[in-house]
Amino acid sequence: MTAALHLRRDEARRIAVRAAMLDGPAEVDSIDSVVHGLAMVRVELTNIVMPAADHVLYSRLGEAVRPGDAERALASGRVWERLWMLRPISHVGLFTAGMRTWLDRSGARAWVEANADFRQSILDRIGDLGPLTSADIPDEAVAPWPSTGWTNDRNVTQMLECLHGAGELAVVGRAGRSRVWDLATNVLPPSVEVPRDEAARIRSEHLLAACGIMRDSIAVSPHELHGVVPVGEPATIEGVPGRWRVDPAQLDRPFEGRTALLSPFDRLMTDKQRQLRLFDFDYGIEMYKPERLRRRGPFALPILHHDRFVGSVDARADRRAGTLTVHGVTEDEPFDTELRDAVDAELQALARWLRLELVVDARAG
Repeated sequence: MTAALHLRRDEARRIAVRAAMLDGPAEVDSIDSVVHGLAMVRVELTNIVMPAADHVLYSRLGEAVRPGDAERALASGRVWERLWMLRPISHVGLFTAGMRTWLDRSGARAWVEANADFRQSILDRIGDLGPLTSADIPDEAVAPWPSTGWTNDRNVTQMLECLHGAGELAVVGRAGRSRVWDLATNVLPPSVEVPRDEAARIRSEHLLAACGIMRDSIAVSPHELHGVVPVGEPATIEGVPGRWRVDPAQLDRPFEGRTALLSPFDRLMTDKQRQLRLFDFDYGIEMYKPERLRRRGPFALPILHHDRFVGSVDARADRRAGTLTVHGVTEDEPFDTELRDAVDAELQALARWLRLELVVDARAG
């Protein structure tokens, strides 16, 4: 049995930040390289500041990208979308085997089979007419989707989700907030299917490389990979409970910190337990909390400073008014002048990138 590596807490934090490509001047120079390096970029359309994918790309590439470039990369086939995540187009073969079992794993096979004619009608319609949104597809289900929750009476969207999960449909863009669907055979390149067990190992390696250090648990990222194969090196972290896995390629590399305002859906924010244990950062999106229970604001942006999270910014973009308004800054530790100036500079840069005027609410101080 390999002896576990012993890391200091600051070493572990720097490994995580460096793996997420947030430790100084970017070593990547394109959307493709960011998506490949992070293994996925989350698609989340909440536009309080900007969509998550745009924010993640901006955090790594700065002025080298523009708002909307993530969607343009998807439409051009440079990346592909798999279950609300942009992924490298070269990774398609790592998912093919899992697509064939997706209906069973999701519990949807019986419903899809009960609506076999509806399924085929959708595929034929898109094949004949080209890419469509859910609004373009009539509900021909004979068995309704079995739900009493928010998916009730949404047979079309649920069938599209099932066909996407099973690899028969692909997302090629959006019309407003609605996804545009095409046949996967028209979108995804021919690829060699990697056997499921080997694909799980390779995807686990990609996930660990993107995170740098992860909790040694199959629950680390269940939405990305059901059952993470133990890869990398086992590790313990001084003063931090639990077992960990570390990417050996991240060891003994130089670290150059910087200040960044991150998306709540950033790769570095993937695992809340890791945030708490490594960074001592108790953070969650508060938009669904009653206002009286909010500590940071409805959609606060985490502030990364070198290898620590030091607070968050409550900001909102108003594109009609042409403003990015800062409603408050939460300091998890008192900011000194240098840190305050760094955060101000990041806010100014973000507003310029969004082509908005920065406005600071008087209550923000």
